Amino acid sequence: MMGLQPTARTLGPEAPKSLARAFSRLAWPAFALLIITGFWNLAAVNLSDQSNTWQAVFGVKMVMVILTGVGTFLHQRATTKAGLAIWGSVPGWPPSSPSSSGY
Repeated sequence: MMGLQPTARTLGPEAPKSLARAFSRLAWPAFALLIITGFWNLAAVNLSDQSNTWQAVFGVKMVMVILTGVGTFLHQRATTKAGLAIWGSVPGWPPSSPSSSGY
C-alpha cells in the first residue's frame, strides 16, 4: 500500500484513506486465513519431535506475526499523523515481517 500513496494522493485528499480501507477488507481475511493454516500446519507436526532450533525459529515467527497484526490494528485505529506513522512502521519493519526470517 505504501507504494501506492504518491499516486493515490494525486486522485484527491481522501483517496489514500479509501484505498487503505478497501485493502483492509481484503487483507484482514487473508491474515486470518494465514493464521488458521499456520495452526493447521502446526497440528500436523509433533512439537516434541522438532529440534530446539526449529522450535525457537517457530516461536520467533509467531512473535513476528503477532507484532505485525497488532501494529496493523493500531495503525488502523490511530487518529493522529504521529500515531499513523509510528504504528504504520511496525508491520513494515523488516524484523517484524514473518517472511524476513528466511524460513
